[in-house]
Amino acid sequence: MAMQEQLAKWNEMALRAGTALEPLAIDRIEVAAGALKTAADYIAGATAGESCVLLVADETTWEAAGETLLTHLAARGVRAERRLVPPDHQGDVVADERSLVHAMLGVRREQTRLLVAVGSGTIHDIVRFVAYHMQLPFVSVPTAPSVDGFNSKGAPILVNGEKITIPASAPIALFADLDVLVQAPAALVAAGFGDMLGKYTSLFDWRFSHAIAGEPYDELAARITRDALEACVAGRSRIAARDAEGIAVLMRALIASGVAMLLFGQSHPASGAEHHLSHYWEMDYLRHGRKQLLHGAKVGVASVEISAIYHEIVARAQFMDEPERAAGGPELARIEASWPDIKAWVKDIPEPHRLQELLREVGGPSEPSELGIGQELLARSLRQAHHVRSRYTLLRAFNTLVEPHEPL
Repeated sequence: MAMQEQLAKWNEMALRAGTALEPLAIDRIEVAAGALKTAADYIAGATAGESCVLLVADETTWEAAGETLLTHLAARGVRAERRLVPPDHQGDVVADERSLVHAMLGVRREQTRLLVAVGSGTIHDIVRFVAYHMQLPFVSVPTAPSVDGFNSKGAPILVNGEKITIPASAPIALFADLDVLVQAPAALVAAGFGDMLGKYTSLFDWRFSHAIAGEPYDELAARITRDALEACVAGRSRIAARDAEGIAVLMRALIASGVAMLLFGQSHPASGAEHHLSHYWEMDYLRHGRKQLLHGAKVGVASVEISAIYHEIVARAQFMDEPERAAGGPELARIEASWPDIKAWVKDIPEPHRLQELLREVGGPSEPSELGIGQELLARSLRQAHHVRSRYTLLRAFNTLVEPHEPL
């Protein structure tokens, strides 16, 4: 099924569900060879007269797709300008205050009518933030199947070295050109696969937070995420081969995960304790001036660590020996009442060794040491990462209810 047909189907399912899901306000999604030309056609139709289009990229993504897109736009009479986001002193392009201001300064107040994000996750976070605050629409042109946030409404931004997610704009259209995506480095493809594997633990944490803390939950958004994850795992050999078929499977899965977040209005379907670990590591690297790691690579490795902890918690029935502890409160009582369900949900998470096998099959890192994460940082993050977000994950419950902290 073409992505445009799938988009209509998702909207129809959301309407039938009769829940509080938000309708998808995306005009077009295309994953196909030659999609840059289609993107140029769409942009030409969406702009007119003296209006100007601003293409935002970095040096690498400009070479991958930006220059070609600019040529296609010029052939259609579209006036377009480029804005390249420079790297920091470590050579990383990051979504921080400096990059946001740099992108904003490229917008011509009376002329710019549309932004185009040409890049992967970081460029999209920058553009969606700028689009939201300058009240401009933007079009997504991914250059690598590396993250699931292309069509998200939240922008993870670094503010004073701390990672926070800020409300932002979703794209009005997304064009993923397979001719571009198959040229993406193997590490970025493996990162996209790692980001998808993180859904095993995020889906668990979402169920857990709903049952224990009453956080909102929607089965349709969960099913879309689960189906995308299963399709990705089933197609891992083609993804590892990095051919057009495998890259299309991965890209569609990443988009579907983003769609689930859009429908639900929050990132619960795709982000749990594994993302909190990833964000913690990122902020620690920034504080110590270390070169950044790929988001999906961190998430994949973090999902292995969270799987190990969650399976161990269930095997040792950690919470069941805590009823006398006053710190438990109503959450501990709910965990005890929900324990049979919690054990069943944890069984849906592959064992850590299986997650490592899957990551290795696609050529990604599978252990913290491969990312340069030492034992001290790993142990500290497992104790403290739940503070990164307010969500009630099993990791948060363990760290706050089981006192004193028992080593796993």
